[in-house]
Amino acid sequence: MQRRTDEGVGKQVGLSLVEQVGQRLMPLMAGIAATKQGLLEWVHDFGLRALDELMKDDAASLAGPKGKHQADRTHHYWGRTRTELTLGGRRVSVDRPRVRSKEGREASLPSIEGFRDRDPLSERVMNQILLGVSTRGYEASLEPRPPRVRARGSSKSSASRSLVAKTRQRLSASLERRLDDLDLMVLLVDGIEVARQTVVVALGISADGTKVPLGLAQGSTENAALCTSLLQGLLSRGLRIEDKVLCIIDGGKGIRKALDDVFGDRAVIQRCQVHKQRNLREHLPEERHGYVLASMREAYRATTADAARKKLRALVSWLESNGHEDAAASLREGLEETLTVVKLELPLTLRRSLATTNSIENLVGSIRRVTRNVKRWRGADVIRRWAGLGLFNAAKRFRRIKGYREIASGTFPVRQLALSRSGLLLYPELAPDEAAQAVLDFCMARQRRPPSIRRVFVDVMPGSVTK
Repeated sequence: MQRRTDEGVGKQVGLSLVEQVGQRLMPLMAGIAATKQGLLEWVHDFGLRALDELMKDDAASLAGPKGKHQADRTHHYWGRTRTELTLGGRRVSVDRPRVRSKEGREASLPSIEGFRDRDPLSERVMNQILLGVSTRGYEASLEPRPPRVRARGSSKSSASRSLVAKTRQRLSASLERRLDDLDLMVLLVDGIEVARQTVVVALGISADGTKVPLGLAQGSTENAALCTSLLQGLLSRGLRIEDKVLCIIDGGKGIRKALDDVFGDRAVIQRCQVHKQRNLREHLPEERHGYVLASMREAYRATTADAARKKLRALVSWLESNGHEDAAASLREGLEETLTVVKLELPLTLRRSLATTNSIENLVGSIRRVTRNVKRWRGADVIRRWAGLGLFNAAKRFRRIKGYREIASGTFPVRQLALSRSGLLLYPELAPDEAAQAVLDFCMARQRRPPSIRRVFVDVMPGSVTK
C-alpha cells in the first residue's frame, strides 16, 4: 500500500511540474502573439521607408541633388504624386517624387518600373485560389495591411478580375506556344467532365522523360471530332511526328479513332492496363475479383509477349467456362494493345511507367480538385479557364517518369523500330541494328538531331508494331 501511495505521489508531482512549466510558458506565448502585429507593422513601415529612399535616389540620378544648381541638368523635379504598388497581396498607395525632362515629358523612375514589371498581385490571387481560398475570402487570407496606408485590390470583385486576367493570359500563352523543339516520345490523351462539358487534355513525354502539357480542347462529349481537333491543333503549332510515337490511352473510342485519323500507323497504341482491370471488375461479382485481377497482373508482368498473351487467353477461357461472357468479351477487346509495352521489351521500371495512364491521371486529378471550388458556372469560357488553372497547378509538381534514362535517341524501342525499318529500305544488306545505326549516322552527318529522320523514310514505313 505504501508503494502505491508513493507512486501516486510521484505521478502527481510530475503533473504539477508540467502545469508549472505551462504556466511559465503562457506569458511567453502571449507575448509572442502580442508582438506579432507590432512586428508586422514594423516590417511594413521599414519596407515603405526603404522604398521611399530608393525612389529619391532614382530621382536624384535623373535630376541631380535636390536644391543644388546644375548647368547641365536634363531633368528637374516636379513635386510629388501618388502611385500604386503591390504589397502583401493588395495595392497600396505611396508618395513618389515626380521628375520631368526640359521638354516637359514625364520621366519614369527605374525602381517603380521594376516593381510594375514584377507585379505579383495576379500571381498571388491565383496561388490563393489554388489553395482553396474563395474570391470572397481573399482579403481575410492576407496579412493586415500597413497602418495609415490606403490600399485596394483585395475585394471579391478585384480578386476575381485579377484571376480572370491571369488565367486568360497564361492559358493563351500555353495553348499558342510553338512545339517545334519538342522531341516527343510518348503521348497521353485523356478526358474529364467539368460542369457537364468534356475537357480533353494532351500530355507529352520528351526524350529526357520530362512531362509537357500540350493542350486541351472543350466540347460536349469525348468524341472523335473533339479529339481530332486537339491533335490537329498540336500539329499546327509545330509538333513533329516524324517517327513512331507511343500513345497511351484509356480505351476511349473517340481518342482511338482520332489517333488513327491524324497520326495513322505512326501511332503505337498502348491501352491502359489499370483501366482494363477496372472494366473487368465491373463485369464480375466481388468473389471473383481477387483471382481475376491477380491473374491479369501476373500476365502483365510476364517477360515476353507470348507468355503474357497465353496467360490472358487462358483467363478468357476460364471466364467463359464460368459463365462470365461479358467479362471475357471485355478482356478480349483490345487485348493486344494492352501488351504493347511488353512487345517492345521495355525495362521493367519504364514498362510500369508507360503501361498505364497514371502520368496524365495526376493532371486530370488536379483539374478535378481545382474545379470543385466553383459553385456556379457561367459559360464555356469559365470552364476552359478553370481547367487551364488546374493544368498549370499540376505542371508545377511534374517530375520525370521513372526509368526515363531508357528513353534515349535511337535506343527507345518505338524509335528503334522506325529507324530499323527505314534503314532496311536504304541498306537492305545490313542487319536491322546496323541499318538503324546507319540512319542515325546519316542524320547526324547532315546536322539533324539524332532522333529525327527524314519524312521520306517515314512515309514508306510498314504498319504499326501492334498489328
